[in-house]
Parts: sequence; C-alpha cells; structure tokens
Amino acid sequence: FDHASIRGGHLIYSKVCSTCHSPDRIAFRNLVDVCYTEDEAKSLAGDIEVQDGPNAEGDMYDRPGMLSDYLPRPYPNDNAARFANNGALPPDLSLMVKSRARHEDYVFALLTGYQDPPAGVTLREGLHYNPYFPGGKIAMAQPLFDEKVEYDDGTPNSMSQLAKDVSTFLLWASEPEHDDRKKIGLKVLLLLGAVAIPSLYYKRLKWSFLKSRKISFK
Repeated sequence: FDHASIRGGHLIYSKVCSTCHSPDRIAFRNLVDVCYTEDEAKSLAGDIEVQDGPNAEGDMYDRPGMLSDYLPRPYPNDNAARFANNGALPPDLSLMVKSRARHEDYVFALLTGYQDPPAGVTLREGLHYNPYFPGGKIAMAQPLFDEKVEYDDGTPNSMSQLAKDVSTFLLWASEPEHDDRKKIGLKVLLLLGAVAIPSLYYKRLKWSFLKSRKISFK
C-alpha cells in the first residue's frame, strides 16, 4: 500500500466521512506503523472520550481513548443514524471496498461522479444524482470538493486527489493485515526455496543406487 496515501485518506475520513460513517473493524492500534507513529496514534485516541465500566461502584464512566479502542461511531445507534439522515442508514465502511465489484475504483468513481440529473430523471427531496450508484439516486450529498481538506504536507488537494486517498484508506481498512500477510508469504517462499535445495540433493543421494544399478540376465 501507499502509506502516505493511507495517512491522507485517514485525514479526509476524519474531517469528512466520520460525520456519518464509521469503520467499525479498525482500532487506533491498526494505524500504528501504517500511517502514524505510536505516539501520534495515542494522541489521536486520546482526543476522544470512551464510555467504560462498570467501576468498583457499578457505575459507567468516561475515559480518554486508548490504542485498543476502535474508531468512534458518529451515532449511538442505527435509529439515531436514520433520524439524522432522513431515514437513510449510512453504511459501515470497514468492508465497503471489498463488497463492491470494482473495489476502490467504485469508491473513487462514486465520490467524483456527482452531476446534474439528465433530462427525464426526477429526484425527490433529499436525493442526489450519481450514475455510479445503483439506480443513480443516492441520499448522500456530494462529500468532496476541490480544496475541502488541507493536507499536512502540502499535497495538492484537488477533488480527485482527496477521492484517491480516501479510497486507498478504505481499501486498507478492508484488509489491514494485507502488507503483513504479503511479508509472511515472501518469508515462507524463501524458506521453502532454502529447504528445496538440500531436499533435492538428499533425494538424489538416496535414490542414486537404484537409478545407477545394472541388472543383467544370464
């Protein structure tokens, strides 16, 4: 993965997407050594309040977030989410990329594909036209515009750059173990390669007397 793009995508998610959506499967610890240092991730987690408990007296209490906590949800429950979004339930984004046929390309196209409805298409109040969404009518308003989010490192913040980075972040969020799995796979292949050479030599050594023997008939 492009880790700089993941960091930028998390920034965009935090400032734009997190007002309605959440990636329920991603904890702050997953961000460590991917797009933030451990101290940076701890600082991000510490900015939120998490309800914990019960304590010794049986009461729930609020505490600062920790690395083990998951990224916060914008709503306490589904009913509150529907009430705030005209009856539409904003989906969890953890596996959004994996659940779509074109994966991150679908997310990029959706985020950049808003346009005026063509002739003959009518939209009821609260809906928007996007040809990349099934049916073309979507409750989510256009979330990204040019220069909507400022990057920490001065990266040009065009709408396509914002959409590309948040798509990369969601692709990583759907499979945060991707890079580790690839590294383990490479190590396994190297180990098998190292074992294969002495194994072939041992096999030839043990079978050489059978392959080289001569049988004669009198």
